[in-house]
Amino acid sequence: MVSTRSLLHNTSSQRTVRRRIPWTSRGKNENMNTDQKGFSARRQKQRRRLTLAQYIRRRNGVPAGSPGSLRNMLRRSLGAGSFAGFWQYWNPVWGYGLARYVYSPLKRVFPTTAALIMTFVVCGALHDSVIMAVRGSATFLFTPWFFLLGVGVVFGRAVGMDFSSRPWLIRARVNLTYVGVCLAVTLIARRFFAIP
Repeated sequence: MVSTRSLLHNTSSQRTVRRRIPWTSRGKNENMNTDQKGFSARRQKQRRRLTLAQYIRRRNGVPAGSPGSLRNMLRRSLGAGSFAGFWQYWNPVWGYGLARYVYSPLKRVFPTTAALIMTFVVCGALHDSVIMAVRGSATFLFTPWFFLLGVGVVFGRAVGMDFSSRPWLIRARVNLTYVGVCLAVTLIARRFFAIP
């Protein structure tokens, strides 16, 4: 239900003019007709369906394989203003696959927070699978490490962490410390619990 509120506004001729300002509790799509809503929904789907090349260009600022692509990825990820921002820029090829084929399906079934942590766990398990295939023996380093990294992202979002106003070097140190502390905790836990 749309309610209105009158606002008095003085014009240059000193007469009072009434303008009606719509106030709504449901959001900006309430006043759209069905064609506009359909267009808006299609547009949102198009945004979600970026190709890998578009995704990389958006994350790195340059096309895949371009000179400076790695430099841009490192500069943007290390200089991100939050842990979530760090992962938005880190390894866009891998991030594209995880977002499209792991996170999006999980998000339909689980709350966003749980889907995010599960995506980090799946990513860690895939890294561990590659190590197991190469070594020929079981190893569990990346799965618990990435679990902690995912918890760090969720924690950062929960407390509203934003250090984007800080200089780049400080942001890089904070992000590297976050990754390093999660790795250290994982290594200590592996020794304590005698995990291979």
